[in-house]
Amino acid sequence: MTKTSLALAVAAGTLGLSLSQVATAAFIEDSKASVEARNFYFNRDFRQPGATQHKQEEWAQGFILRAQSGYTEGTVGFGLDAIGTFGFKLDSGDGTAGSGLLVPDRSGGSQDNYSGLAVAAKAKLSKSTLRVGQMQFKNQAIASSDGRLLPQIFQGGHLLSQEIDGLTLDAGHIREVNNRHSNDYQDSALTTGGRRGITTTGGATSDSFSFIGGSYKISPELTAGYYYSELEDLYKQHSLNLVHVLPIADKQSLKTDLRYARSTDGSRSNVDNKALGAMLTYSAYGHGLGLGYQQMSGDTGFAYLDGTDPFLVNYVQIGHFANQDEKSWQLRYDYNFANIGIPGLTFMTRYLSGDNVELGANRSEGKEWERNTELMYVFQEGALKNLSLRLRNASTRSNFGTNADENRLIVSYTLPLF
Repeated sequence: MTKTSLALAVAAGTLGLSLSQVATAAFIEDSKASVEARNFYFNRDFRQPGATQHKQEEWAQGFILRAQSGYTEGTVGFGLDAIGTFGFKLDSGDGTAGSGLLVPDRSGGSQDNYSGLAVAAKAKLSKSTLRVGQMQFKNQAIASSDGRLLPQIFQGGHLLSQEIDGLTLDAGHIREVNNRHSNDYQDSALTTGGRRGITTTGGATSDSFSFIGGSYKISPELTAGYYYSELEDLYKQHSLNLVHVLPIADKQSLKTDLRYARSTDGSRSNVDNKALGAMLTYSAYGHGLGLGYQQMSGDTGFAYLDGTDPFLVNYVQIGHFANQDEKSWQLRYDYNFANIGIPGLTFMTRYLSGDNVELGANRSEGKEWERNTELMYVFQEGALKNLSLRLRNASTRSNFGTNADENRLIVSYTLPLF
């Protein structure tokens, strides 16, 4: 089914509610909407000898409208959420397409524009909410990517329950995905690139992805999470997470983030992976110093849905450090300039190094490194309030994959409508 027909079907079903319900005060008064104008420049220079493409360079403008209604009155409240997107090309061509900002065309370039409408009907009973339609997700099992011009949207159903204080239960089923540089919905795919060693038969796509899990706040300092997910016929995954924040003194803390995932094969893949990750972050007076470690073991690298942001401590701007048998560490530094009287200005830099990547017989181990830097400023008041400027720089080198230098400039303005 096309995006437009599905959106109309869901909208028609929702609007089929009685007019007396839709017109309730809570439905209107609790509604909110905003529009984000996102200007995105992307430049990636490939540095390895013999590269078939030497540069990806594109510039585009996007608009994202987000609207959420309140709920009708009654034991079960009904509502409607929508995400409208539109993006268009400002500059691209001469063999520089492929940045992920725009929809590819058949000539190897990019289409001039693309758009979408995502609509989800929702129902709320007590502290539990069911959504059906098109939406974004963010949890240990699946996280919609929003790292380009327009966000990644999934089609399916989602149930979120918070009936018990501190406990969040989460379940969902997904049929299709509209990727961030796509014009239509398609089956979800297993990521197989890089040196993951993942192979499939009959293709790497499936029309069924399901997850169930949740998190529990054991104490004010400690939160535990568990999710089970499955991309039908391709992989099954158990994911565990523990986050502990230890207050040390005034404006000082130590955060520990532990992650473990066990991925196994489906009937059409060879997936076999254990992913262990840990990140320690010491924060004091606006400074943050982090040390991370990530290790892959098993017959393949990490398994996750193509195009999503995997739940890994060393998934960064370009790389994922999740190849077969890879071991990697990260050193990160953050600073919030609000500590010296400049609220809205933040800085981040990190360095990652990975080795022990399985490259096959008669080849030495794979090694790679990546360096990221980000400077961001968000205007806090005045006519430019909510305008953000973000500059991101990255370099990556390896003896088995991509060597690249990258710059991204993102200018974003969010205007609340009501």
